[in-house]
Amino acid sequence: GSGIAVTNVGNAAPEVVEPVHRQADAFTHTCFMVTPYENYLEVCEELAGLTPGEHAKRTALFNSGAEAVENAVKIARRATGRQSVVAFDHAYHGRTNLTMALTAKSKPYKHGFGPFAPEVYRAPMSYPARDGRDGAESAREALERIDKQLGADTVAAVLIEPVQGEGGFIEPAPGFLPELAAWCADNGVLLIADEIQTGFCRTGAWFACDHEGVVPDLITTAKGIAGGLPLAAVTGRAEVMDAIPPGSLGGTYGGNPLACAAALGAIRAMREQDLAAAACGIENLVLPRLRAFAADSGRVLEVRGRGAMLAIEFVRPGGTEPDPELTAAIAKTCHARGVVVLTCGTYGNVIRLLPPLVIGHDLLGEGIGVLEEAIAERTR
Repeated sequence: GSGIAVTNVGNAAPEVVEPVHRQADAFTHTCFMVTPYENYLEVCEELAGLTPGEHAKRTALFNSGAEAVENAVKIARRATGRQSVVAFDHAYHGRTNLTMALTAKSKPYKHGFGPFAPEVYRAPMSYPARDGRDGAESAREALERIDKQLGADTVAAVLIEPVQGEGGFIEPAPGFLPELAAWCADNGVLLIADEIQTGFCRTGAWFACDHEGVVPDLITTAKGIAGGLPLAAVTGRAEVMDAIPPGSLGGTYGGNPLACAAALGAIRAMREQDLAAAACGIENLVLPRLRAFAADSGRVLEVRGRGAMLAIEFVRPGGTEPDPELTAAIAKTCHARGVVVLTCGTYGNVIRLLPPLVIGHDLLGEGIGVLEEAIAERTR
């Protein structure tokens, strides 16, 4: 498996392991804020070139996705002088206090851990399988909610996963993200794209925002960035990042030299092996097969996804009511037969598929066959 969208380049990829060995022989830590080192800067340069937009950018490196999101919100608040942050239904952004506030689902992520950070507000997410609306219509509803509840002049940032992860692999209808981006630009609100799970070729492009040409003001990345080592980043418009006073961001281990060495190797592997195209190949193999298999089951609301970020949403017979029990049973059957699949979604009724982008099609097809057998047995 990919360890939840982390080892996109595979486990123990030589492109990752060898530079880590070389770096470990040189030094393992100095703290970049005290004694800077080259590979931190090289990672920042790579992110400036890879992330959406041709504008001048700055990057700060951290340890985890939640830490990156926390710091993106800090940056947005300081740069705009505003406090309110808007997140979406079904969102997941982490397990720290602020990121729990930004996360929609209570159990298991938030229950019993409050009180949470204030000035976090929620807007409806485009969910085509359930709301049947186009992207522009869904965006209008979300933006009207923000305008009526808050007023644009109070909002520092709108934070969104371009494809929601833990919330159920929900891809908003086409047009939803561009409408949000346009509203943010018109109102001096910063658009933060949480690409922690979707980034680094996972959806068939370097970043999920690329599919509709959306250019966020700030983008958070982690997971697939470093081939299995802990690294995260906030990359943003230079004028936004430069609004932060020295000493306001940072941490002892952020951008550790071993993780930076791994990231440079992983990015090189993604580029040389064209893993964005590999993700598209996974989609082309799996999505039609599962859609054909599920067409007459009566228990599948939708088979969906982009690239190697794919999902099946299960419902009770004859309707659209979520069926988490069936979903858990299918996952359990797969596990017993050596195929690891995870459930997700607000209702716990989605099975998600996140294979490494280097997986062979024969092995992938074998795994999908086990999943199909499990679905067939559990839905008889």
